[in-house]
Amino acid sequence: MTATGFSGLGFVALAAILMVLFAFIYRRSPFSFRSIQALSRIRRSASMVVEDGTRLHVSLGNESLLTPAGASALAGLTLVRKLGEITSLSDRPPVTTTGNGLLNLLAQDTLRGAHHSVAVDQAFDINNARLTGFTPLSYAAGVMPSIRDESISANVLIGNFGPEVGLLTEAADRQNAAVVAASDSLTAQAVLYATSSETLIGEELFAAGAYLQAGSTHSASLLVQDILRWLIIVALLAGAGMKMAGLL
Repeated sequence: MTATGFSGLGFVALAAILMVLFAFIYRRSPFSFRSIQALSRIRRSASMVVEDGTRLHVSLGNESLLTPAGASALAGLTLVRKLGEITSLSDRPPVTTTGNGLLNLLAQDTLRGAHHSVAVDQAFDINNARLTGFTPLSYAAGVMPSIRDESISANVLIGNFGPEVGLLTEAADRQNAAVVAASDSLTAQAVLYATSSETLIGEELFAAGAYLQAGSTHSASLLVQDILRWLIIVALLAGAGMKMAGLL
């Protein structure tokens, strides 16, 4: 293995050790994080759905989980689990939409788990997790009727999107439905910033689980991200200083 490979492996090992350490500390003394307005809006919207008898919609994008861009969809699945536990008690259970077959299967399983965790009387409806299309535009075209026709009052768009996400925010706006959105795509972030008032920017996408209290591991991951970020900054500054001093 090359030196680069060893350094990468050491970086991963350090992250894993810190995750375990901070997760243990969090169980004894929970951390407090800065307020993120969009994540607070998600919690409020989920509570309002139960109270007013409307429906929550979570759209997870159309990217394969086998690519690096699939990480944003995994963050979205965590959100589906927590929001499903809250809103499955409603007369109208939550729905998810995806544009990838594997992602849709995971969304079905996540909704089913959330449904059974609150021990509701009615049977789980597998059709609440929907595969709406395999291409970006067909996916968006399939999502729009759900936003329009199913008494949805809150939409959470979290995953990998392209510029077609603007069609979804416009459809929600026509129904006066709330939209909270996040994406790992710079193109989608630009569109969402212009069309949605509640948008998560950058790595805030991956903080959703921690802010919705999905578990100590999610909270620990935020601290680990900050520590690793500072280590990289220090390494870059040290390398630049050594280069200027002629040591490299």
